[in-house]
Amino acid sequence: MDEPIIEALEPPKPAPTGLNIVVCIKQVPDSAQIRVHPVTNTIMRQGVPTIINPYDLFALEEALRLRDEYGGQVTVLSMGPPMAEDALRRALGLGADKAVLITDRRFAGSDTLATSFALTAALTTLAEERPIDIVFTGKQTIDGDTAQVGPGIARRMGLNQLTYVSAIDSLDLAAQGIVVRRRSEGGVQVLRSKLPCLITMLEDTNTIRRGTVQDLLRAARADVTVWSAEQAGVEDPMKCGLRGSPTVVKRVFAPSPRAEKAEMVTVEGKTPAQIGDALIDLLFARDPKLEAVVTAAAR
Repeated sequence: MDEPIIEALEPPKPAPTGLNIVVCIKQVPDSAQIRVHPVTNTIMRQGVPTIINPYDLFALEEALRLRDEYGGQVTVLSMGPPMAEDALRRALGLGADKAVLITDRRFAGSDTLATSFALTAALTTLAEERPIDIVFTGKQTIDGDTAQVGPGIARRMGLNQLTYVSAIDSLDLAAQGIVVRRRSEGGVQVLRSKLPCLITMLEDTNTIRRGTVQDLLRAARADVTVWSAEQAGVEDPMKCGLRGSPTVVKRVFAPSPRAEKAEMVTVEGKTPAQIGDALIDLLFARDPKLEAVVTAAAR
C-alpha cells in the first residue's frame, strides 16, 4: 500500500492588530526660495530645493503618535514625479513604516479634483490588503493653498471628514470611535466620529520628532513601493492630469512692490504716552475725517 501523503500546512498568520493609518504627503518647492520670472511670470523651479509640505509633517507626527500608543502601522503615500521618493524616504526616516509613490506621466498637471481621484484609487488598492482606519493629510499645501484634496478623498471614499483638527482627544479601538477638537471661526468644536475617517491637521498642533538613527538607516535601505496609474488602481487615466482637470492656472505673478514707503516715528526719549499721541496725530493727519468720527464716538 502506498503511504499517505502528508502535506505540511503553514500556520495561519495572526490577524494584524492596532491601527492601519495612511498619511498623504506631497513634495513641494521650498516657498521661501521660489522666484517668479519677471518676463514670463512663471515660477522658476530651477535650483529650488524641495521639502515635505510642512502641514503634512504635523499630520505625519499625529499618525506616528497614535501608532506608538495603540500599535499598528503608518504608511506614507504620495503622488508626484519619481523625485518625490526623496520626500517619502524623509518620512520613513521620521518613523513611518511603509512608503508608496504613485507616479505616471499621465498625472502631470493634475488639479485638486484629478489628484484626489488618483489618490483615492491608490488608497482603495491599499485597503484591499488591510482596511484603513484613518487617512491623514495636512490642512493644505503651501504651493496650492486650496485645502481641497483631503475633503475630495473623503468624499470619494465615503469617509467622515474631520478638517482643521487641532488635537485628538481620545480614540476607542473597541468602539471604533474618535473624538477630536476642530478649530473654527467661532472657536473650537469637539467632534465625535466613527472610524474609518479622514483627518486634516492644522499647523503647530504637535512637535515634530527627530528621526532616530535606526529609522534613518532603515529609510536609506528601504524599498519604496512605486506604482503606475494601473498598478495604483486608476481605472480611467483620462480623469488624471490635464485632461481630467477642469481648473487650470492661467497666470502666476509676483505682487507689485508698494511705491509708498513706511513713515518712521522717532521714539527715543519719549514716554509710551507721548509715542501714542504721536501715532494718533499721524493717523489724524493722514485721514482728517477720522478725527471727527472718533471725537463723535467719544461723546
